[in-house]
Amino acid sequence: MKDIKILGAGCPKCQTLMDLTTQAAEIAGLDYQIEKVTDVSKFAEYGVMITPALVVDGEVLTVGKVPPLEDIQSLLEQH
Repeated sequence: MKDIKILGAGCPKCQTLMDLTTQAAEIAGLDYQIEKVTDVSKFAEYGVMITPALVVDGEVLTVGKVPPLEDIQSLLEQH
């Protein structure tokens, strides 16, 4: 099971990344759990200073941007 985290304080970009990541995981048919992390102190644990960020299985994959759906799906399938 993939452990997916979206790091963000709740801005529109953070919500968009959450929605697109959920869509991408469903399209890819992945077994996953997704969590939105809004605690700024947790961002620092991942070394993230700019949000939104996509973290899969503890690895930061994107920071400060919302990639297209296809890119997110590719990232999820590769990790």
